[in-house]
Amino acid sequence: MDDSKIVDLYWARSDSAIAETAKKFGAYCRTIAYNVLQNPEDSDECVNDTYMRAWNSMPDKRPSALAPYLGRITRNLALSRVTDKNRLKRGGGEVALALDELDECIASAYSLEREVENRELAAALNRFLAQLPETERALFVSRYWFLAPVAELSKKFGFSESKTASILHRTRGRLRRFLIEEGLA
Repeated sequence: MDDSKIVDLYWARSDSAIAETAKKFGAYCRTIAYNVLQNPEDSDECVNDTYMRAWNSMPDKRPSALAPYLGRITRNLALSRVTDKNRLKRGGGEVALALDELDECIASAYSLEREVENRELAAALNRFLAQLPETERALFVSRYWFLAPVAELSKKFGFSESKTASILHRTRGRLRRFLIEEGLA
């Protein structure tokens, strides 16, 4: 079933909306959640929360592409769950490692000014990603959006772990320089 028909089911408040969403996007959302949470039970719970969040948000929103919409919801819910679990103890796991790697490129301190710049930053990141070769872009997005472990990426892309880490390191360096040129870092 295509995305617009699934969205129509949500708007009609049909119970089959969630079943169709699970059929088409369940594995996709589960992969995102698992890469962040590293726990199958927590991942399943996060995916169910994604369906509930989509159900509650659809009357107000009508996304044209469900995959990025559901992916963003899943990722944000999973990251929130990690934050809640690690509130007292900092670090550990793939999420902290990936975010630490990006710290050198993007300031992490919250400020109102930074909040206002988020749209500019998103647009700049999209421009940066658009100029990368396809393999580097896929590797970068897999690591920093889907939070996939370097070992998993090495297998997926057919590189050694050291080459994968090196490509990511060089790409982060280019991102840092790009953001400085754009006046965002």
